[in-house]
Amino acid sequence: MFDRPALVSQARDTIARGSKSFAAASHLFDRVTRERVWLLYAWCRACDDIADAQDMGGELGDQSGAAERLATIRRLTDLALAGQPTGRAEFDAFALVVQECGITRDMADDVIAGFALDAADWTPRSEADLLRYCFHVAGAVGVMMAVVMGVAPDDDDTLDRACDLGLAFQLGNIARDIAEDDRAGRCYLPAEWLAEADIPPGEQFRPIHRPALVAAVARMCRLAEDYERSARVGAARLGFRQRWAVLSAAGIYGAIARKVAAAGPHAWDRRVTTSGKAKLGFVAGALLRALPGMAPRRAQRPALSRRELHALALADPPRPAAAEIRPGVASPAE
Repeated sequence: MFDRPALVSQARDTIARGSKSFAAASHLFDRVTRERVWLLYAWCRACDDIADAQDMGGELGDQSGAAERLATIRRLTDLALAGQPTGRAEFDAFALVVQECGITRDMADDVIAGFALDAADWTPRSEADLLRYCFHVAGAVGVMMAVVMGVAPDDDDTLDRACDLGLAFQLGNIARDIAEDDRAGRCYLPAEWLAEADIPPGEQFRPIHRPALVAAVARMCRLAEDYERSARVGAARLGFRQRWAVLSAAGIYGAIARKVAAAGPHAWDRRVTTSGKAKLGFVAGALLRALPGMAPRRAQRPALSRRELHALALADPPRPAAAEIRPGVASPAE
């Protein structure tokens, strides 16, 4: 039903455009795993772009019509989970990886719940809320990636560690993108953190609050490092090439949070990136750490990980936006 070579080719182009860092790390996988990672990434990228009205993760677009865009994501994903053609290559790619790897509806729903939070103009009140959001938009993707790499769906601890890596990545991304999110009217710093820092809501970028903002972001970056350390333990359980790829990605993406923290008040003068030379350095360092016996075997677990955050999400699911369109009605986002 699906033209696999064509979908793989399109997914490869998507990851090359959407994430140079992830594209570089993906080449360390064996061919089959690499192609499945590309297919899954294509779906993630398409969902994110539809939800945020953006192109390949660029500047956020007009945020009106969020409920309609969310409904489009749900409808196309439902078709993909059912193995049906969707009319969108990225969602057909997801249908393929679902068939080949056993990704479940619950896993997909965990990711889509993050888009639902944004569509509902949700903002985190506490650190737990922040981590719950990161779980949906990145930790749950880490779980899917682990399954694509062959981790058994019942290997809870390894899936927890894979989720921890996604949490670390997202915390770093939030720290880096605070200025961009502020321009779009979003703020992912917990309200309790802002209150502790005496920063009124919506005023985090006023110059008078810059020292307090820097301190709050440094706190977020330390949290990212805690989750990254936990995730590296899970990488030790993967095959050599998969371990190398995961540790390379951990170094490349982990550098984002470290560079933001090091830049202090200048962290948002320009977008923090990792140079090609630095990426090669992380890949080389990961090769050494991927050798048998070199990866860490233990690390303190963060207080909230996959299962705890999933329980929080079940206890307080995102409420559908009032304007969400009915299934089967075409959306302008298509």
